Amino acid sequence: MVITDKRQLEELFESQAERRWELAATGPSERAAKLKKLRAAILARSEELYAAVRADYGKPAFEAWLTEIFPSIEEIDTATKHLKSWMRGKRAKGALILPLSSTRVLYEPKGRALIMSPWNYPFQLLIAPLVAAVAAGNCVIAKPSNKTPRTAAFLADLIGSVFPPEEVAVVEGPGGTIGDLLLELPFDHIFFTGSPAIGAKVGEAAARVHAGLTLELGGKSPTILLRGANIGQAARRIAWGKFLNAGQTCVAPDYLFCPAELVGVFEEEMRKAVESFYGKTEEARAASPDFPRIVDQKACARLERLVSEAVSGGARLVFGGRFDIEKRYAAPTLLTGVRPDMAIMAEEIFGPILPVLSYDSLDEAIDFIRARPKPLALYILGRDKRSAERLIASTTSGSAAINDLLVQIENLDAPFGGVGMSGTGNYHGFYGFKTFSHERNVMRQGPVSAIEKFYPPYDTPAQKRLLAALKALKRLNR
Repeated sequence: MVITDKRQLEELFESQAERRWELAATGPSERAAKLKKLRAAILARSEELYAAVRADYGKPAFEAWLTEIFPSIEEIDTATKHLKSWMRGKRAKGALILPLSSTRVLYEPKGRALIMSPWNYPFQLLIAPLVAAVAAGNCVIAKPSNKTPRTAAFLADLIGSVFPPEEVAVVEGPGGTIGDLLLELPFDHIFFTGSPAIGAKVGEAAARVHAGLTLELGGKSPTILLRGANIGQAARRIAWGKFLNAGQTCVAPDYLFCPAELVGVFEEEMRKAVESFYGKTEEARAASPDFPRIVDQKACARLERLVSEAVSGGARLVFGGRFDIEKRYAAPTLLTGVRPDMAIMAEEIFGPILPVLSYDSLDEAIDFIRARPKPLALYILGRDKRSAERLIASTTSGSAAINDLLVQIENLDAPFGGVGMSGTGNYHGFYGFKTFSHERNVMRQGPVSAIEKFYPPYDTPAQKRLLAALKALKRLNR
């Protein structure tokens, strides 16, 4: 749906206001039926999605299936399987002074939700929160990134074939205009995935109307290679995690801490991994059909600048460092001898460049991570369980994985989200349903209420006996 002015947006928003109470009254079977219809539409039109993401930034079809379609289908299957139990809510334990009452926590839809998705996984990062919002019974307006226009158009058409716009609508257009207009509307919940800078602006908009808020941001996710690790295995896992989607992944490893004496070995193993993934020469890697492009020329030029400045400042270019701005190509790149004061260590890279810092003591890595904003992910590779547990206990991050990368976010029985500058709130599976729901305390009192014994006038003999008994029970006289 292409919106051209504020009036159209307001009309769409008001149409969802009329529909939201009808959706709130739907049961699990009705909501599941809508999600199953979405599932069927995704599978029937997957080839169209592959064509769209390849046209937008050269994403291979298999990678699109693995990182866009499969996680989305998993979200739908989890929701439809468990929706009945989720909507049932849960019984709360009784309260000491309310012995004849019962309390349930009910999950009711928040109402009208705004989902603003990014360009790096343009399909999955819109569909996953959308599934959660629909499962919770909300109306949704979704705004995909205009940096991937073909995928945005596909999403609008796909969603329009499944949902009427008064329930779910995908709005296309530039974030600087349509996005700003959307943030003026009094949504009940705003779900944003993107940069911390824009996230702060979204947070301010949510605060103006006291809307619920989920921010899935990013940051510089550290990776620590431990002594005694299987370097060959670790290098392959790091290479996959770093170069998937050409490094344009919010939970990608942003930099690596490597024991000083293992840097040379790691260099060779990383070279082997990259050659086996994308080709033995720089020319072969540039021609690989399995390596995506950077989203736009501006982003590609920024990556070239970061590498150039690092090398000029004394970093060693092990391999890569090739850029074709016009074709938006940035080669898989490894840099060693990187210093903490370099520009490449000051901002999230969001590209296929891995800077390596050496360490002698694990304390150096811990102090470095603690001194910087809390990352979205943290990765540890090695056999030393004690060191791994120490790193987990001594740092914080949105998620963490030991001896693998990225895949920790695929467990839908666990929450995915950031902390501090890397995000607010979480989702996936039940946690997504919960994010788009209001947890409502509903108490039912019996014909007799114990609390009546505490009505004024105070200090009656009966009250004094009750208070004495309560104090003794709770050991308040000690």
